Amino acid sequence: MRRAAKVDGNQKEIVTALKRVGALVLHTHQLKNCFDILVAFRGKLYCMEIKDPEQPPSARRLTEGEETFKRRLEATGNTYYIVETIDQAIETITKKQ
Repeated sequence: MRRAAKVDGNQKEIVTALKRVGALVLHTHQLKNCFDILVAFRGKLYCMEIKDPEQPPSARRLTEGEETFKRRLEATGNTYYIVETIDQAIETITKKQ
């Protein structure tokens, strides 16, 4: 039996905030060893892993599979963003690159 993917408690509010500023958000948290959301904003894509700051540090670490995916993604020249707050998520997509 397949179990539902765990969603961090702050994911909904972060997604809502990103949509409010005009971002398109695709949920990918159900994909094993991936990231939580794919965000499109102003012609760029952002792979974001959401961690809940209410959890202890040990629960906010990337899993082995997430860490492997992060390394592989970054080897292609892309960035794997880890965010814990709405402010971090908004800053990630709006900062000058």
